[in-house]
Amino acid sequence: MLRFVSGMIGKFEPMFKDGPLKIAYPAFEAGETFFLGTHHRSTGLTHVRDHQDTKRLMITVIYALLPVLTFAMWNTGYQGFLAEGVQSPSIVSSFLRGAWAMFPMILTSYAVGGFWEALFAMLRKREIEEGFLVTGMLFPLILAPSTPLWVLAMGVSFGVVIGKEVFGGVGMNILNPALTGRAFIFFTYPSMISGSGVWDLGAKSPEFLTGGAVALADGYTGATPLLAVSSAAPGTSAVEALTQAGYSFFDLFVGVIPGSVGETSALAILMGAAVILLSGVGSWRAMSGTVIGLVGVSFLFNLLAGPENNAFMTLPPHYHLVMGGFAFGAVFMATDPVTAAITPTGKWIYGIGIGGLAALVRVVNPAYPEGMMLAILFMNMFSPLVDYYVVQGSRKRRQARLAAA
Repeated sequence: MLRFVSGMIGKFEPMFKDGPLKIAYPAFEAGETFFLGTHHRSTGLTHVRDHQDTKRLMITVIYALLPVLTFAMWNTGYQGFLAEGVQSPSIVSSFLRGAWAMFPMILTSYAVGGFWEALFAMLRKREIEEGFLVTGMLFPLILAPSTPLWVLAMGVSFGVVIGKEVFGGVGMNILNPALTGRAFIFFTYPSMISGSGVWDLGAKSPEFLTGGAVALADGYTGATPLLAVSSAAPGTSAVEALTQAGYSFFDLFVGVIPGSVGETSALAILMGAAVILLSGVGSWRAMSGTVIGLVGVSFLFNLLAGPENNAFMTLPPHYHLVMGGFAFGAVFMATDPVTAAITPTGKWIYGIGIGGLAALVRVVNPAYPEGMMLAILFMNMFSPLVDYYVVQGSRKRRQARLAAA
């Protein structure tokens, strides 16, 4: 089979390399390397020898996302059944329903984003980079399951074009493309990604499972845990507000709750974190710093909480860790090697800044109870400055040692 594919590719290669379809050669080359690998070898005197190239790095992240994706499909369907009053739906039915909703989102993300990647590669006469393998998967996972496909297409277009391609493509962007697209949707179509009515698939069952739409159960609420705390009366305990809404810490950790499809399960995200850390793809410093920043700031707010403050000030740090998009952002967004700080000390500062800002936005601005997206984008812009001062500080210390010697 491999020989047949190689023969077919070799037969058509002249048409794309030097023939009438030369402008589309980047798209042809991308398909060739996907099926057969690359024939390119470094020939200069100075180059890095490493078994990890960009494609292998991106595929490793995709592997790390598989536990998150699998759980997301099941939970998306399960939350939809709950919204319709279905008690104890089967695992298979829930998974099929979630997959039915998520596959079009993933396909749309890859198709639209891939189009822009290929277009810019052909215009610049470069190879198609593999960076979108991850962005195309991340973007649907940070959206509500009821997000219309046309909104998703607009968001991923904005994220790829404005968040990456205008800066020069993979490796040159200063903002995370997936979060840039999500921020665009949030500020342009806020009703599509916020509120209590977007987090389940109630009344949208595929016909092969239910025979058509089903009326929503009376009294069912799709509010996420973050919304439950942010809407609590001043002076209310955050844990008490979560308990009244039906959420325990175990529920939050496992992820059997409504929310963005890939952000609900801290357990599945930890499985992905293990893959990223053991493979060396993600930075443990950035992850650890993010946790330290969130825990430190949220603990400080706990100490300052009074009887008239909003409920978020009383939320314990360990609850912050498993709520909203924090875990997903800390593992898959804060560790982005392009937009994060690159110096070891800078990674600590970068991570602590993200965690601290996320807690600050959640507590101080309860109208927007999820602060992780804005915290990461904010620190993306400051990561070059962080690295600059870290390097300058190192130079001054070395100069002082040399002068003393």
